Amino acid sequence: MTETDAIVEQILTSYGTITVVGASSVAAKAAHSVPAHMQRHGWRIIPVNPHADLILGEPAYRTLADVPEQVGLVDVFRPSAQTAEFARQAVAAGATALWLQLGIASAQARRIAEGAGLLYVEDRCLAIEQRRLGLNAPPA
Repeated sequence: MTETDAIVEQILTSYGTITVVGASSVAAKAAHSVPAHMQRHGWRIIPVNPHADLILGEPAYRTLADVPEQVGLVDVFRPSAQTAEFARQAVAAGATALWLQLGIASAQARRIAEGAGLLYVEDRCLAIEQRRLGLNAPPA
């Protein structure tokens, strides 16, 4: 088991809510299907999208700062070049874990997140990892 595998398992067994930056209301996009998959397996989704009011039956917030509760796990579906800014926003929002989806990686986002003590995963898909580990959301 790699260090990243251990962090992936820790995140999936510790966080019952996923705040999804870049969540989409378009069913054909991974930014919709992955959070929908996680929701079907018991995770609560908090969508963050400046262009939507409701995604997956949940109210969507314009920014991470607008989420009216404590943020834990932040999952990012935005281009790699934008992730350092989302890492800064996650730290400012009090997040404790940052996950960049499959195909998304940033040395700068990693430095920001790990420098602030956040658990950090990049270039991995939540749904693929959930299936690989055979997990459902942890009990609330």
